[in-house]
Amino acid sequence: MQSSNLVHVIDDDDAVRQSLAFLLQTARIGVRTYESAAAFLAALPGVDPGCIVTDVRMPGMSGIDLLRRLKELKTAMPVIVITGHGDIQLAVEAMKIGAVDFIEKPFDDEVLLAAVKAALGQWEKSVWKEAERARLAERLAALSNREREVLEGLVAGKPNKMIAFDLGISPRTIEIYRAHVMTKMNAESLSDLVRMALLSGVLKASDE
Repeated sequence: MQSSNLVHVIDDDDAVRQSLAFLLQTARIGVRTYESAAAFLAALPGVDPGCIVTDVRMPGMSGIDLLRRLKELKTAMPVIVITGHGDIQLAVEAMKIGAVDFIEKPFDDEVLLAAVKAALGQWEKSVWKEAERARLAERLAALSNREREVLEGLVAGKPNKMIAFDLGISPRTIEIYRAHVMTKMNAESLSDLVRMALLSGVLKASDE
């Protein structure tokens, strides 16, 4: 999985960009800076993943406009907006559109760093989940129809005998299928198998 330890800073103020870049680099966090939302969007197809820190008030495309555009583009990177004092209404609007946090100017360095680290952690987790879902989808596709039926019985909490009765085959045969399912899914235990089923969507979290 590609590292997401990178922050894209968007601000029309040179001093703010330089200050944020220095702060993030001091915390050993990678940083790229852009003088406008348009400049970031132009670079977006080729940028490495991470999180975005953008000023909400900028000439041309504002931070709010940028959030709307990122939503249209289905860009999953978390966005933190920087707002001026008294811009709470804009901050709330940004959160409604999809920003994960907002920081008021003048901001405390530690507050900003904590917000950035939280956003990077959220991105890392979401990327890991997508990669894991892709791996699980491949494993599920390798199961036979009967193995899939046994899997669904197992993750529903049914004992071998009940699954055997439901499928009209012997409990001993269920044990063989169960072993095949555990091997193909690379599951170390039944709880591991249930976790995989939840993540892949075979079992919904609300199911009883």
